[in-house]
Amino acid sequence: MNTRPLIFVTNDDGYQTKGIRLLIDILRPLGDVVVVAPKVEMSGKSHSITTGLPLKLQTIYKGEHYEEYALEGTPVDCVKMGFDNVLKRRPDFLFAGINMGANTSINTIYSGTMAAVMEGCAEHVASVGFSLCDNDKNASLVECEPFVRKIVDEVLRNGLDDSVCLNVNFPCGEIKGIKVGHQAEGYWTEEFDKSIEEDGHTIFWLGGEYHCTDKNPDADWNAVNDGYAAIVPMQVDFTAWKFLDKTKKRFENI
Repeated sequence: MNTRPLIFVTNDDGYQTKGIRLLIDILRPLGDVVVVAPKVEMSGKSHSITTGLPLKLQTIYKGEHYEEYALEGTPVDCVKMGFDNVLKRRPDFLFAGINMGANTSINTIYSGTMAAVMEGCAEHVASVGFSLCDNDKNASLVECEPFVRKIVDEVLRNGLDDSVCLNVNFPCGEIKGIKVGHQAEGYWTEEFDKSIEEDGHTIFWLGGEYHCTDKNPDADWNAVNDGYAAIVPMQVDFTAWKFLDKTKKRFENI
């Protein structure tokens, strides 16, 4: 009987990137690992899925305790493909990342990394997403590696509550410790860089600046900027429960 846990791994930066390679190296000694990750970068794809086009799956490696596949699709496509077509049974755990770029605050709703985590959570699989708050694809992961190992070990030993997943963000440089808190309140001011192509067509490149309006030090953006790894427990259920009764009174008898 195989007592090794079945661990599913994905990301949104692509299967060859530095972050997922480190995550795979950490996880392989701990269980049977199956990777299905995007063939090319799929950052910012949120919870999008591919419809109307074929999904091409490429086998990178297949061995006794380790399998790796690259999919021409989104992170959520990767989870669906892995769970429904690649794995022989439902995995015990899902880990996504390590993403290059912050997935704190409102960034969470745009994140392909966290969408994959949410998809795993929706399937009642203990799921965790890791992100380094540095957009440099070659940024050092030395400082966050021991914390990834500790968090992975804790989750593998004790699991997670059903329908709860974790969003983990690491600061750049030295990490003081871990803070568990909430998603920071904030917003983006978008900026579009406009240029004219040789054929006369106007093109735009999306940019912008993030503004945090949350003063609580436990808010994920603030914790990261104070030098802590920020963990936010999240759930798939979007219901605004504290407004449910108020909304009933307003709309059920109009």
